[in-house]
Amino acid sequence: HLGIIGKCNIQYALDPHSDDYCIIEVNPRLSRSSALASKATGYPLAAVAAKLSLGIHLPDIRNAVTQTTTACFEPSLDYIVCKIPRWDLTKFDKVSRRIGSAMKSVGEVMSIGRTFEESLQKAMRMVDPGIAGFEPHATVYKPENETDLIEELTQPSDRRIYAIAYAMQELGWSVDKVHDLTKIDTWFLHKLKRMIDLHGMMNALDSVNALNGTLMMQAKKSGFSDAQIAARVSSDKMPIDEIGVREIRKAMGVKPRIKQIDTMAGEAPAHTNYLYMTYNGDEDDVKPFDNPAKMVLGSGTYRIGSSVEFDWCSVSAIRTLRKQGHKAIMVNYNPETVSTDYDECDKLFFEELSLERVLDIYESENCDQAIVSVGGQIPNNLALPLWENGVNIAGTTPQMIDNAEDRDKFSSMCDKNGIDQPLWRRLTSQEDAFDFADEVGYPIVVRPSYVLSGAAMNVAYTPSELSRNLRVAGEISNKFPVVISKFIEGGREIDVDAVADNGKVVLHAISEHVENAGVHSGDATLMLPPQGIDDETLAKCRETVAKVASGLNITGPFNMQLIAKDGEVKIIETNVRASRSFPFSSKTVGGDFIEAATSIMVGDGVPAWVAEKDLGLDGKGAYPETYVGVKAPMFSFKRLLGADPTLGVEMASTGEVACYGKNFHESFLKAMLATTGFQMPKNKAVLVSIQERLRGDFKSSLEKLNELGFTLYATEETAEYLKSLDIPVTLLHWEESGISPSIDQHLKEKKIDLVFMFANNFSKRTETNYTIRRVAVDFGVPLITNLQVASALADSFELFYNGKLNLEVKTLPDYYAEEKQK
Repeated sequence: HLGIIGKCNIQYALDPHSDDYCIIEVNPRLSRSSALASKATGYPLAAVAAKLSLGIHLPDIRNAVTQTTTACFEPSLDYIVCKIPRWDLTKFDKVSRRIGSAMKSVGEVMSIGRTFEESLQKAMRMVDPGIAGFEPHATVYKPENETDLIEELTQPSDRRIYAIAYAMQELGWSVDKVHDLTKIDTWFLHKLKRMIDLHGMMNALDSVNALNGTLMMQAKKSGFSDAQIAARVSSDKMPIDEIGVREIRKAMGVKPRIKQIDTMAGEAPAHTNYLYMTYNGDEDDVKPFDNPAKMVLGSGTYRIGSSVEFDWCSVSAIRTLRKQGHKAIMVNYNPETVSTDYDECDKLFFEELSLERVLDIYESENCDQAIVSVGGQIPNNLALPLWENGVNIAGTTPQMIDNAEDRDKFSSMCDKNGIDQPLWRRLTSQEDAFDFADEVGYPIVVRPSYVLSGAAMNVAYTPSELSRNLRVAGEISNKFPVVISKFIEGGREIDVDAVADNGKVVLHAISEHVENAGVHSGDATLMLPPQGIDDETLAKCRETVAKVASGLNITGPFNMQLIAKDGEVKIIETNVRASRSFPFSSKTVGGDFIEAATSIMVGDGVPAWVAEKDLGLDGKGAYPETYVGVKAPMFSFKRLLGADPTLGVEMASTGEVACYGKNFHESFLKAMLATTGFQMPKNKAVLVSIQERLRGDFKSSLEKLNELGFTLYATEETAEYLKSLDIPVTLLHWEESGISPSIDQHLKEKKIDLVFMFANNFSKRTETNYTIRRVAVDFGVPLITNLQVASALADSFELFYNGKLNLEVKTLPDYYAEEKQK
């Protein structure tokens, strides 16, 4: 009817009480769900659509999975796929947790099983390794009363599945009662109830000895992990952990089987390397390689702090292994990634990144090494338990990884090796924390161990804030030490990406933050090479990098955060793995850091190009002279209704851009223009609101804006400050005053092009400040809340409007060529 050739996406609405349906919309293009559909079926929609668009007919397109049939066959499935979104709403202050027609998720997982129960429980664990499966989780959701539970069931949120588990298991609510509140089809609810019943059967056992093979197999076919089973059957008299259950399960002969995604449900021979594991099968579809393979653990779902940057690292590792003649096995479960394209590796396991499942694959495939340092925090956290269970970890030893991740051990290592760091203390009690704060003075930063993107890391300016932050950190990192340290105000943060070989650094790149300390590195604007750090400070940075690499005997990739102030350089943390900034560093200096790291970790040595690029600590390759790269964060505050769009030590951005230019200001302005929603001010109308202690630092920028012809609007006290500088200003009143013109009115009517709002812990009007920030975001007015970024923007405006800044369009190879010719 629409004459579509190629791919289209159709969204339907189905009446749950009849067969009536209607079409909501049709998109004659690939959609967000296209990758999911392709990975779920093994049918490459984009590739087939492209060939159709070129005039090739379906019967003439070969099925890339089977290699024997054509693409005109509709995919047939003998398994069940479950996709669950990943929400990170807990990271945002004041955000609404309700989910509806506006997308709020930052990623998604895809699990594969042969029953709904198996697929669902796998998917729930994939979303968050801290989730055991379908069961109540008090740290995620625990209702205060029945009214709270009913509201959670009737109003969908990111916690609804846990509310259902709580209602069924803790309160014994029936399928019909839950259905009346949720309107979820009873087919699904009966499956969920069956899992709760299995929980009850295992809970009723007095010890693990009462767990027979039949119940074990029934639980495994329903997606229960070894850890879940251990939690059910363990007792004071006979405690048991997941490894104990694993040994008993294997002795019973209860083992997962390897199955193929073949698009034909086994009806035709397939040559696919696209695999998953299930307990609902009797035999393996494939055999191990003749020679040992290398396993690469991916990054899992996209989340705040772990996105496509880590997938770039995983793919680079896979390609390097294959190029060097190794068989590469990829383990990941994110349908949005390149690493889960089955033609990128020799075998793809679309599976959980858990201790249990990684051991299953490692043993089944006779692997000889596992690379855990390219997929971010999830695989890094598995390094020590995997090693304790016989897995050979490539690169830095798991003990040294633990020494870096454990805040107490790391700080002790720094003291031992003469590495300067802020004053610190391991948390032993709240009283001890308060004593330390009184001793060194506020502010204090709380740092949990083994966390990603600064989870539960917070700066406390008062005893009450410290008390709250300690409680949150204890909930997030209850198994590992929490360290408190003095927070250095006004310092400049520095990021270091590096690769070492047996403790010696072989290549590195140093980036400088535009923002002062206090903004998470994932939310910071990075400059490479550094623009405001003198040679003496850079030398101290390199000295620290060398000491840490040697102290931890690092082999492979690592990342460090340093802070520089008053000629001193102190270390904040080290991650003995690839970081979010590895792709940016690699592309900026023109050398693939992960390729070098992978080659070193598997014993193939340092690639020849590393010496040619001169990227060592004494080399100049890490500091391009003819161009500058700037990485700027992307935020999704507009989609997160009610979230306060401010930045802190816990990461909030959901993406990033990188741009290049002949100097910092060209690169910076390009990067700002590349971020969603930012554009050059059409009317040169700027709203300014600055906390008293910050005004002096922004004085010169305000004068520049005035000289450039900007119309300045301001809140009451800021307007008085501008008048004292003889800068023309228009006062805008708070909305609640009822006086016109008001701030909200000007923002909603798009009379303002840009908002500069700088608040701190001394700000008085916290709620009205929040309202202004929120209105700006909701009505698409660019908002800058960091003074250093705003100053850099004002400087860039000055150069641009005076004709001294040329936003030249050039390819990255062009910049490389100019650098080579200098």
